[in-house]
Amino acid sequence: MTRENSIETAKSRILAAALPHVPFDGWSDATLRAALADSGVAAAMGAGLFPRGGIDLAIAYHKAGDHDLVDALAQTDMSALRFREKVTAAVRLRLQLVDKEIVRKGAALFALPQNSVEGGALVWGTSDRIWTALNDTSRDINWYSKRATLAAVYGATVLFWLGDTSQDDGDTWQFLDRRIENVMQFEKIKASFGKNRIGQVLMSVPLKFLERIAAPDRSSGLPGRLND
Repeated sequence: MTRENSIETAKSRILAAALPHVPFDGWSDATLRAALADSGVAAAMGAGLFPRGGIDLAIAYHKAGDHDLVDALAQTDMSALRFREKVTAAVRLRLQLVDKEIVRKGAALFALPQNSVEGGALVWGTSDRIWTALNDTSRDINWYSKRATLAAVYGATVLFWLGDTSQDDGDTWQFLDRRIENVMQFEKIKASFGKNRIGQVLMSVPLKFLERIAAPDRSSGLPGRLND
């Protein structure tokens, strides 16, 4: 076993051992200590893998959910679905792969002012993973607008889902459908505005700049760039 694999194995063991403690102690240092004791991983390694304690555990849980979603989407036949249905199905599947009470504890943690930026980045990351898994080919400003829009839809749906007591979360899926419909209506309005002569005139200058914006170059690790 390589060192990288051994580290990932240790992280997975600690995270799995933490989950039963989260509903009682939240994503906290107490949960990390209990997880280390239950998993048998040395405390020194645990401190190295999760240096900020509970918040690093919560981040690992969220990212593990994203990874599971990508795997599940790769095994799901969506060829008969329209694109909006694929997006809806992906968001729904993402929530079905996790435990609501554990996510509730994470939501409370990332709602704290000092953690809100990191929480927003995780939501953006989920949106990016969904679009990438659905083979999004946009490389211009649409790369960003798609992810920003889906991040807003996903974040709102999670909050609704956390308070949903309906059978099989039926109210949440209806809420999600309405949010996706709102997005589709906005896209139709945006498209018609772009075809309108007045709209073309008003947007002529900003569009010249927006057309230069390109999607991130993942190989460089940069967040985005301007085309020459």
